Amino acid sequence: MADLAYKRVLLKLSGEALAAKQGFGVDPERIHEVAAELADVHRLGVELAIVVGGGNFFRGVAIQAKKMDRVSADHMGMLATVINALALQDALEKQNIHTRVQSAIEMNQVAEPFIRRRAMRHLEKGRVVIFAGGTGNPYFSTDTAASLRAMEIKADAIMKATKVDGIYDADPVLVKDATMFETITYKEILTRGLKVMDATAISLCRDNNLPIIIFNLNNHGNIRRVVLGEKIGSLVNA
Repeated sequence: MADLAYKRVLLKLSGEALAAKQGFGVDPERIHEVAAELADVHRLGVELAIVVGGGNFFRGVAIQAKKMDRVSADHMGMLATVINALALQDALEKQNIHTRVQSAIEMNQVAEPFIRRRAMRHLEKGRVVIFAGGTGNPYFSTDTAASLRAMEIKADAIMKATKVDGIYDADPVLVKDATMFETITYKEILTRGLKVMDATAISLCRDNNLPIIIFNLNNHGNIRRVVLGEKIGSLVNA
């Protein structure tokens, strides 16, 4: 077994990461690329849990949801995360990785209900667990779901995969000389209003001293580098 910096991690994937350049739905090539990287990390001996978003199908706070009741829109967003979780499960199982989907919204024909002890047992047995359905409650983002599940399963860290290299003091797409933070505190993120994760998620991690690593998913091998302790992206801690 490799010398791991993090033995049990929760990876937060956005729905958009699975859509790739399509922008909508699931890109079959991209999801299999991601699954291959996850399988490689899993074979190192990492206990891997995943929370996947649903923005490639529907987001409760998106423009198309503006005239909808917020609760209904958020429930639609939660169902979108289940679609992504099932797609990712299929891709991982094609890599011969035993995978379980647990949903916060019960739908027994397609996923297990979220049961904390069962999730931890799956991890101990070497299975990847994908948490779908957010927290099961409206008004909470999948970032908050990731923070909550990470603490429930006693993860060593949250790894948030993004399309930029880390946390910047301004949007690096719009500001050419934006500065990236190698390390930053939870308090600084909240004070500066940086759009890393929502405030509820950051506060949960701060209150429980759970490290967050923000890194670029588009650089092949970055997930592996993070779990092996290389200085990739930005580290958020106390």
